[in-house]
Amino acid sequence: MSPAVKDYYEILGVSKGASLDEIKKAYRKLARKYHPDLNPGNKVAEQKFKELSEAYGVLSDPKKKSEYDQFGRSPFESGGPWYEGAKTYNFRDVFDVGGFGDAFSDIFGRKMRADTVHEKGPDMVIGLELSLEEAFSGVTKPITFNREITCRSCNGSGAESSQVCDTCKGTGNVKVSKGFFRMSQLCTDCRGTGRKITKVCHSCGGRGKTLQGESMKVKIPRGVDTGSMVKLRGMGGAGAGGGHAGDLHIEITVSPHRIFKRKGDDVYLDLPVTFGEAALGAKIEIPTIDGTAVMTLPSGTQGGQRFKLSGKGFPSPKTGVRGDQFVDIKIIVPKDITGKAKEAIRDIESLYRENPRKDMVRK
Repeated sequence: MSPAVKDYYEILGVSKGASLDEIKKAYRKLARKYHPDLNPGNKVAEQKFKELSEAYGVLSDPKKKSEYDQFGRSPFESGGPWYEGAKTYNFRDVFDVGGFGDAFSDIFGRKMRADTVHEKGPDMVIGLELSLEEAFSGVTKPITFNREITCRSCNGSGAESSQVCDTCKGTGNVKVSKGFFRMSQLCTDCRGTGRKITKVCHSCGGRGKTLQGESMKVKIPRGVDTGSMVKLRGMGGAGAGGGHAGDLHIEITVSPHRIFKRKGDDVYLDLPVTFGEAALGAKIEIPTIDGTAVMTLPSGTQGGQRFKLSGKGFPSPKTGVRGDQFVDIKIIVPKDITGKAKEAIRDIESLYRENPRKDMVRK
């Protein structure tokens, strides 16, 4: 084989021992890049695409691949036993699909249906506000919303009467040329239905959809947080051509609470205590998200000190395991102090053995 002629394996970027799946994958990737429809007027890309198709046509056929591995390109050049002229190989061989439109949907990442116009309807999103307690325990809430449904008068066709489309002869498809290929695409005159409307439906005005109000109760699971989504399948917008309705997504917002703050599955509480409770220690009844709990405050507790109540937070929506509640101590000093109280406080002050701000004093 002349070194000036590119090796088929080199063209596809695969090794000589590559499997058929690896060859297909390599061709698919390069075909996306160099296909003439994606590079209009680019002669270099057009030539590259021809080379790719030629290489794939040989290496994807076990017999031809065996001949190529033994004799190189000579059997496939003009006059050779496998010569097929300037043939460009059909994409259906690459993607193992039954129709040309399906192949292009795989290559270009878009759906090009020639055999169906069924489409799922659009999804919808509505908001729902919950209290922190409702988010903790879960709740069933009423919701109301409007959505488009398939017109019951015409069953989604948009027509009171129709006739066979004279453009596509009722097939819903028309043939068009795309570079080297001739392919099927949806008939634009009948939108792929194969029929033309002769009289528009009086209920939907030809849209095939009507607006309907919905009222229902929805169960919100325990543990949700702001940004959580609850999905109701089939409660979104109507589909096209008999396709399924979309889904309804309920986006949760949890209102701020008067005393609790939430971070993930944990709950935080600022707990006011007196000087005596902090200094001497005390058993204190404190609120939690689902009731009350008794916490032992040790003597000598400092302001800003944090305590943890394990398992008193929110349940995880995924595992059900509860988070923790953290309690931050806030020592409250009375504003109205009597003369007798002042004397008692001075006596306590005299008991301090060192300056509490000594680390702040410059040396």
